[in-house]
Amino acid sequence: MVIMKEFDVLVVGGSATGVVAGIAARKHHERAQIGLIRREKQVPIPCGLPYIFGTIGAPEKNLIPDELLSKNGIELIVDEVASVDRNHKTVNTLGSGTIGYKRLILGTGSSPIVPRIPGVDLENVFTAKKDIEYLRHLSRALETARSVVVIGGGFVGVEFADEFRKRGLDVTVVEMLPHCLQVVYEEEFCLLAAQKLSERGVKVRTNSRVEGILGDAKVERVRLSTGEELAADLVFVGIGVIPDTKLAEEAGLKIGPQRAVWVDEYMRTSDETIFAAGDCAEKTSFFTKKPIALRLASIAAREARIAGANLFELKSINEGVIGAFSTVIGNLALCAVGLTEKAARDAMHEPVIGVAAAPDKHPSSMPGASELRVKLVFDKATGEMLGGQIYGGLTVGEVGNVLAAMIQKRMTVDEVVTLQMGTHPMLTCSPITYQIVRAAEDAQVKHLRG
Repeated sequence: MVIMKEFDVLVVGGSATGVVAGIAARKHHERAQIGLIRREKQVPIPCGLPYIFGTIGAPEKNLIPDELLSKNGIELIVDEVASVDRNHKTVNTLGSGTIGYKRLILGTGSSPIVPRIPGVDLENVFTAKKDIEYLRHLSRALETARSVVVIGGGFVGVEFADEFRKRGLDVTVVEMLPHCLQVVYEEEFCLLAAQKLSERGVKVRTNSRVEGILGDAKVERVRLSTGEELAADLVFVGIGVIPDTKLAEEAGLKIGPQRAVWVDEYMRTSDETIFAAGDCAEKTSFFTKKPIALRLASIAAREARIAGANLFELKSINEGVIGAFSTVIGNLALCAVGLTEKAARDAMHEPVIGVAAAPDKHPSSMPGASELRVKLVFDKATGEMLGGQIYGGLTVGEVGNVLAAMIQKRMTVDEVVTLQMGTHPMLTCSPITYQIVRAAEDAQVKHLRG
């Protein structure tokens, strides 16, 4: 066996996981030789995919820059890994020969789920595939489309639908649950999202399934479980993803209950010289310590940092995923962090709820001010924060990140009430009405009474 190159650290995969893992490895191991192998010449920013088709206008405007690798001394190899040889600590590529490693990080990601629906193989049926040429093809197809059916009312479906609508297309979302975004948000937040979608001209069919995609060679109509048929020049499928575990399985690595690569709290696989992170790796709930199917770029980046730190010495522990979800529909931003009230009950907590709403700037006459509403969930027995939901203007995402930090540090309702914060009229709400603190005060009173 001829080894063409050898690295101290070799990363497979060039999206959010791979890039962050490589950078983290460099920070912790300054003198290491680090290489990254990916199939794609250019890699799209995963969370930016919907915005290619409305807000930013082209796939080329949504790319992860290769400078992130070069400026960190990470050698990029554009090739495909065909197999992993654990005994010899090598990977076999299609074009670059055999490459050796001391530590390997798998960041192979996931692929969109394609449902077994009659007609799903017709022309003009698309998914959120992270491939630039594929996305260009979707962009060209949209130029001649008039009506689009989006299958799935989760984050991917809703965001693509809203962006398609910005092009003036007739857009219908088909969702099997009673509400779009229901897997993550409380009902009141789902209803707000539905109202905003309607205001923006996106039609929604809930409690419905797509039973067939109809047309000769190209999409013409979509048949629903209700018997209704919708005209469609293009169908977009956004119903989730499946972990890409082919390399890991063929290498004999352990696969977990969520059909992703099993990892321990240090992101090590069943082979301690191989790490996995991101969508291809198993997730454990921060709250229940049970397997959970949460796949987000933010989670991938966090896991990649942990893996990169632990390659040659165990330094960082993954306590499990909290889950922080943000989206925006028009001028309405929504965020959910941790457990909803229902999820808390399902996890055997007795929840205490606190709510507060106020303008996100002060005074409310400030330009661009909008109402920001916060709903917090605490555990009655311990007082610890379990979750939060927020809606309002574009500051919502960072408010959610603050809540995620509080949950991770297991802050209690009393600690949140005495939070030290900074405020400014143009940047935040008033210190008098600061929503996180006021919502905690609301819960604190209920907690004390209990």
